[in-house]
Amino acid sequence: MKATIWHNPKCGTSRKTLALLEEAGADVTVVEYLKTPPAAAALADLYARASLTPREGLRVREPAARLLIDTGASDTDILAAMVADPILIERPLVETERGVRLCRPQERVSEIL
Repeated sequence: MKATIWHNPKCGTSRKTLALLEEAGADVTVVEYLKTPPAAAALADLYARASLTPREGLRVREPAARLLIDTGASDTDILAAMVADPILIERPLVETERGVRLCRPQERVSEIL
């Protein structure tokens, strides 16, 4: 099975999710999204396939994310902010042929393996 993980190597949950993918024998493509952020359209597609809104994909621990929520930013504005400052993207996002999941907690990856 092929899998793509939008990964932050400094994040414990992201590292644990990557380990679960590797243990399952997945052929994993690792995208360090802080270095290579996805385009807004690609991010919107991932969220749609995960049945999430961009707002649900925000890393709410970040002050800029809270500001976006508090000011009622549109999905388009949230996606633009995520592309401009990818630390706002909650991680890890994982894609396989069975779907896309925001793997928090990391065990959610089993839903698409």
